[in-house]
Amino acid sequence: MPSAPVEAVIALSIVFVAAEILRTRQGREGITAQAPWIVAFTFGLLHGHIPAALLFFNAGVEAGQLMFVSAVLAFVALARCFLVPPPHWAVFVPPYAIGSIAMLS
Repeated sequence: MPSAPVEAVIALSIVFVAAEILRTRQGREGITAQAPWIVAFTFGLLHGHIPAALLFFNAGVEAGQLMFVSAVLAFVALARCFLVPPPHWAVFVPPYAIGSIAMLS
């Protein structure tokens, strides 16, 4: 399968996750909460063409996520040292940023 359409669908899946995060933060339940197995199965189909490629892809994604989460946790720990409460709208910034970046890719 050509890589361009697959990459576009993967980017759209990230936009979908960002939209689900926003729905949850607004108090609405999305399909991820109602039927998580459908979402996991669909995302698995997007990535699961060749087992070895899938294994290394997932290992790379997991390593990248661990590095990102570590950096975010370090930032949050530093921010808490200053004891400055974030504004109420700050909880919406990450999902909007994730969705915007995915739409650009």
